[in-house]
Amino acid sequence: MMRDLIEAALGDTDPGGPVRWHVISTLQERGDLETFTEARRLCAGQQVAERLLGIDIMGQLATFKDRALPVLRFLAASEDDPMVLFSVLIAFGHLGDPRSLPSVIELSGHPDARVRYGAAYALPNVCGRPPDPTGLAALRALMRDSDDDVADWATLGLALATGSQVEDVGG
Repeated sequence: MMRDLIEAALGDTDPGGPVRWHVISTLQERGDLETFTEARRLCAGQQVAERLLGIDIMGQLATFKDRALPVLRFLAASEDDPMVLFSVLIAFGHLGDPRSLPSVIELSGHPDARVRYGAAYALPNVCGRPPDPTGLAALRALMRDSDDDVADWATLGLALATGSQVEDVGG
């Protein structure tokens, strides 16, 4: 059954595709060790599609957060593909663990806007309570990003992280 689910998800080539996300949702509901083990295996895959799927599954398995974070932090430090890095950052955001903050801050300066967008999404979720000053500084820097979507998300993220309204600083 697991193999069939994975093959179905890999067959949906759209990263936001309905079949792919139905499988991820099904695996999230299972939330068992077999699912985590399969996600970890996929994260080591040779194909980008495999790594993306593994990361997206792992980001939905909060029960295995302590096991997932080292895998995701390794990928954050070693991966070159911007979409894989984006998925890692989204997974960090979903898991919401402050231990991922150094990886997120590191990627917040990435040359690819998609990666910076992922960092802007993740930062308010991993800054901790009270929010870590270095995470807030990274959000403030992203508020001045040349990409409007990154800057807008960082502005929202800073408001979410601090519970305050943030003035629009422009780009």
